[in-house]
Amino acid sequence: MRRLKLWAMLLIAASGLSQFTVDAVAKVTRIEVISTSPYGSFKPGEYVRWDFRVVGEISPTSEQITDVEKPSRNARGMVEYATRVTLIAPAESVRGSGTLLVDVPNRGRPISQSVYNSPRHSIIPLGSFDQGTGFLQDNGFSIAAIAWEQGYGVELPMFVGDDGKPRYIEGVGLAIVRDVADFFGTAAADASGVRNPIAGKVSRTIALGYSQTGRFLKSFLVRGFNVTDGRRVFSGMHILGAASGHIALRSIPGPNSGAGVTPNFTDPEVRGVNEEPLAIADIVEQTSKRGEAVPRLMFVNTTTDYFSIRSSLGRTGASGTQDKPLPENVRMYDMAGASHALIPGKGDCKYLYAVLDWHPIMRSTLVALNAWVSAGTPPPANVLMSLQTAAEGQMALKAPAHFPQSVTQVPKLDQDGNATGGVRLPDMAAPLGTHAAQNPPLSFLCSLAAAYIPFAKTKQERESTNDARMSLAERYKDRNEYVNHIRGAARRLEQQGFLLPEDAATIVYSAAEANVPK
Repeated sequence: MRRLKLWAMLLIAASGLSQFTVDAVAKVTRIEVISTSPYGSFKPGEYVRWDFRVVGEISPTSEQITDVEKPSRNARGMVEYATRVTLIAPAESVRGSGTLLVDVPNRGRPISQSVYNSPRHSIIPLGSFDQGTGFLQDNGFSIAAIAWEQGYGVELPMFVGDDGKPRYIEGVGLAIVRDVADFFGTAAADASGVRNPIAGKVSRTIALGYSQTGRFLKSFLVRGFNVTDGRRVFSGMHILGAASGHIALRSIPGPNSGAGVTPNFTDPEVRGVNEEPLAIADIVEQTSKRGEAVPRLMFVNTTTDYFSIRSSLGRTGASGTQDKPLPENVRMYDMAGASHALIPGKGDCKYLYAVLDWHPIMRSTLVALNAWVSAGTPPPANVLMSLQTAAEGQMALKAPAHFPQSVTQVPKLDQDGNATGGVRLPDMAAPLGTHAAQNPPLSFLCSLAAAYIPFAKTKQERESTNDARMSLAERYKDRNEYVNHIRGAARRLEQQGFLLPEDAATIVYSAAEANVPK
């Protein structure tokens, strides 16, 4: 009977029959329901997945988007777009937490389920809507994944260039995320009466960006897209692996996106990513000077980000080595030993890919951000790694030439090659190897996935390979000692607010099964 009631509610939502009025200022003009299906049962109750095609329009005279005046216009003189949206939210009879999490997909791949719902030993791949641990749903979040990037489910405005070939205006992606997020967060229905299925259930909207789309959100903020019709779109942003970058969105020939190129070890001078304002402090100041209410910003960085994507510039800006003080509305957490990407295996790199599971930190910091935004509860203070200027030959991406005073800094390393300082997961407090070492040949994948280099099991084994790092047998007299180190580190992180109780328990259980001396 419960399942029948759920499907009845889905049919009503899809029909567009509604007593709600249309939000007269919404830029979204039409939502087309492609499909609806039950998503699963969680602590708040039943969840539903909706897939939409969303049509909207923007003004060619008021948007600060290059070439937006060039496409053809509709009868209202507006430029139209269409995009795909996947909404995963409590069924209409279920009240969630009141928080809408907007997932800004990375290269067409939704990221939220991977970033927050991945189990310890089975990472959900980017682009998947697998339930995983069900963390987001158990905590009552609604999730909207909004396509914005050419070639990945979006129909961008286009015009014919001087060469007679089409040009797609990828900068419109900023307006798409703004207007679609605002619609699902505030509107009751589209112009034809098709209901927003989460109308009246959203009290706040938080954006998630990872790497490419973390840079997208920083550019989104700097360029003034977090405000529409006088109201703020996102009251919080959770940004992973993007501390010193922006995104370059241009008019492109297609069919694929032009937003995926970044500075790398092969071509370190790519422009459009490491551009002013570099420092987080300067981004906040520039936004505040326009009179905007700046959202609460939470940045999470990995060890690899400092070596491979110049994250230190997000702290210092374009010159020198002195950190600029972070504003009160910002928190920044460095995850010691974490890699930018978690990928199983080895690939074509010298070492195994890095293995440190950083998802527990993303879960705990999202809970903290949500409490900060919803109730004003201060999150943990900033926790950063100590930095030093990258040495010649240290396998760190050199500073950009167009900022001659800029300096790339990297975390200080201990005798094991592990980063010092930062938020230290139990697997770093009691390590079984070196985490997030640089992984030659520093191709795109090797430089972001980094390396894990296990310790030798015995002194004899390490001496036979000239390994200066202490072996497992020299570090831990038996498994009990190792597990006690893990348990103590987990307890401390839980007290500090960086581990949720369920993650702390999982880490301790895993340690009890680890292959260390008995």
